Amino acid sequence: MFELVDMTTKQKVSINKGKDSNMDNYRDVLRHNMRQYAIAIALLVITLVFQILTKGVLLKPINVSRLILQNSYILILAIGMVLCILTGGHIDLAVGSIVALVSASSALFSVTLGIPPLLSILLGLLVGILAGMWQGFFIAYVNVPPFITTLAGMLIFRGINNIILNGQTILLPKLYVTIASDVIPDIFGDGTGLHITTILVGFIAAIAFVVVAIVNREHKKRHDFEVEANHLFFAKLVAIAAIIVLFSYWLARANGLPYVVILLIVLIVIYTFITTRTVAGRHIYALGGNAKAAELSGIKTKRVMFWVYTNMGFMAAIAGIIFAGRLNSATPTAGDGFELDAIAACFIGGASASGGVGTIIGAIIGGFIMGILNNGMSIMGISTFWQSIVKGLVLIAAVAFDVYSKSKAKVS
Repeated sequence: MFELVDMTTKQKVSINKGKDSNMDNYRDVLRHNMRQYAIAIALLVITLVFQILTKGVLLKPINVSRLILQNSYILILAIGMVLCILTGGHIDLAVGSIVALVSASSALFSVTLGIPPLLSILLGLLVGILAGMWQGFFIAYVNVPPFITTLAGMLIFRGINNIILNGQTILLPKLYVTIASDVIPDIFGDGTGLHITTILVGFIAAIAFVVVAIVNREHKKRHDFEVEANHLFFAKLVAIAAIIVLFSYWLARANGLPYVVILLIVLIVIYTFITTRTVAGRHIYALGGNAKAAELSGIKTKRVMFWVYTNMGFMAAIAGIIFAGRLNSATPTAGDGFELDAIAACFIGGASASGGVGTIIGAIIGGFIMGILNNGMSIMGISTFWQSIVKGLVLIAAVAFDVYSKSKAKVS
């Protein structure tokens, strides 16, 4: 009898321990990913609110496709900007001017000088890289503060853009429009219904994501890293794979998969890998976490800063090509305000104002929040003045949340 009671007691204890372990796992997941989950939930809530307020227009397939195309260059800029912010809360005020400079340079190469469009695009990218290197040199090796350097760059590059265009708008070759707005050909469809090729690409992408996630998890387990509980991991896996398939189906109902979406996904994958899996990425986070400690540990902090701003010039150049293709022209006002949207996307997406905290995915989510706010309010007929007020309130709320989270962490 005593043994039975004892065994029953032990069983209850083990059950309670199992429940406590599960609860601890949930708490750990929430605590370590609070920022990411809060951003994702905010995106979902904002999307649902505007879906209701716009009477279903927001999530119509054609509007979703248009939303991505309209914000693609901001998302590309946000990928580069988050690396600048990671180095210590620094920003690049010149990215909008580099966008304009690259589009004007491309017009100069392809139209004025008659250079083939593909080579003109490559030369335009080189112009952006050189602009980034110029700023990186003064920031890293002359020790001019990033704010002052990029403010000067904003004025210099905008001035060069205006000199090249001389106040005129220049039409660009078809290749620019193809890259920025066209969709992949529907190899398996008949052109009368769904874009079958887009759906197949979505299924392949979902399968690839599942395989990579499982392989990464097994790699962590082999090296005794902490991983999520099985049910949490597979629930997240199924949810994300379903979102990928649904997203591809939605694009298939519109015009199909745009080339710029493929470019954006490639950039997200590459830069996520760089920031999470490479020595260079760890150096960027270390520099933002504590610059002095990073330097004492042997990290070449000047080199890191130089290449981060060079990379920002490269990303701005890509955005410049995409934006020029969207307009089918190079204009004197190209890129106006782009730096503010990119910076806001990063901070809304969870990047810390003091550096060392932030992710590529977070910046993309922040960019989508900004895009949905713009698109949703435009559909509702709200004036641009009110749109600016709303975006400003969202930005200050995101940074205030970051400050509050840090103060709570210090207290605990």
